Amino acid sequence: MDDKRQKIQLQLTLALDRQTGEVKPEGPEQGTELSMAGHDTESQVSTVALMEVVVGDVNMRSALQQVRTNKGAPGADGMTVAQLPQYLRKHWRELREQLLSGSYEPQPVRRVWIDKPDGGKRKLGIPTVLDRFVQQSLLQALQPLWDPTFSEHSYGFRPGRSAHQAVEQAQEYIDAGFGWVVDIDLEKFFDRVNHDVLMSRVARRVEDKRVLKLIRAFLNAGVLEDGLVSPSDEGTPQGGPLSPLLSNLLLDELDRELEQRGLRFVRYADDCNIYVGSQRAGERVMGSITRFVERKLKLKVNAAKSAVDKPSKRKFLGFSFTRGPQSKRRLAPQTKKRFKRRVQEMTLRSRGRSLERVVRELGEYLKGWLGYFGFCQTPSVLNELAGWLRRRLRALVWHQWRRGPRRYTELVARGVDPYLAACTANSPHGTWHISHSRALDTALPNGYFTSLGLPPLKCTEVS
Repeated sequence: MDDKRQKIQLQLTLALDRQTGEVKPEGPEQGTELSMAGHDTESQVSTVALMEVVVGDVNMRSALQQVRTNKGAPGADGMTVAQLPQYLRKHWRELREQLLSGSYEPQPVRRVWIDKPDGGKRKLGIPTVLDRFVQQSLLQALQPLWDPTFSEHSYGFRPGRSAHQAVEQAQEYIDAGFGWVVDIDLEKFFDRVNHDVLMSRVARRVEDKRVLKLIRAFLNAGVLEDGLVSPSDEGTPQGGPLSPLLSNLLLDELDRELEQRGLRFVRYADDCNIYVGSQRAGERVMGSITRFVERKLKLKVNAAKSAVDKPSKRKFLGFSFTRGPQSKRRLAPQTKKRFKRRVQEMTLRSRGRSLERVVRELGEYLKGWLGYFGFCQTPSVLNELAGWLRRRLRALVWHQWRRGPRRYTELVARGVDPYLAACTANSPHGTWHISHSRALDTALPNGYFTSLGLPPLKCTEVS
């Protein structure tokens, strides 16, 4: 029996090695491979000794490094990420024994509320740092076993896959002539996951009862809010490393249903778009898939946010698509609104910061924003946003110059004709109107903001 468990542990470790990039052990078993059929429900490796892999030295070291890299706020117990290594040095043997014996008990998650792009609030559950460490260890053991079995049409929270790939796949369907999209929005997905339904799917893939008990314990850990702990009867809290994998496991059943029907779809986490050839077909699919999701998965489709429509009128992962035989990726209207709202916050005239500091902070934000949304294929939209952004900066400078005499002096010193400078400095118009004037365009040209470090808004890929 010990030999069998050791062999199973080695097979699982090899699967983990492929996920983490660790060097495989040498010896007679080096050539052992984990055979995975694409999108197959059942793992080809027994998971009866999975917890031994979870607590393995290589796995735990990798999990600790990942938790430290992710950083994050403290949970209910107040422990910080920086304090975790010291805690583990003192309590590692005790923690390992609890995991191996199945007696480890997670603490309640700390409830916080974060702003949503549409102005609402989203619940976020922050596990303790120690629980995040244990979840990360579980994730690293489970993901190499489960991920190869997931659908090729699933892109969210998966190694080697990205939102950009999902958007490209959607664009391919549109260009192939599937000009209607069934845009399905799952209402409060992470808050409404049925624990029994989810655990039944986990139990199909995991034999180790200690792992099953641990995952169930994380789901039922409870929520700490305003000093009170309340039970968690449903949902998988956003904020834990394990939640994305569990969500993919549950929604893999939806993927299989869509594939069995021969539908063309793209799913990124709980955002699912199905592409069909006509409105009638879309309405038929919307009705049948809604029934499947609500009856089989015990989830709820948000009728107000779901729709059958032209792709140009819907958004997918922050993008939309132009009309025509060859579509182009463009920024969704909501994306442009969020961009402007964020820039307005950063360029408030009442914050009393220097232009150099404002541009430096804007530069950091824009680099990250362009890293994702620079994937669009409509340079004219970015040019429009860039012009609006520079106008915000000119308005900020005009406000900082404050009074007529200084404004006149600054304009003349920057090459503006004295008569135009005098007219502009004494203009009765407001700041926003003046920010688009010839005088300010001359005094503060585009190149001036570039010299301060403002990055250009350009598409990273144009076709």
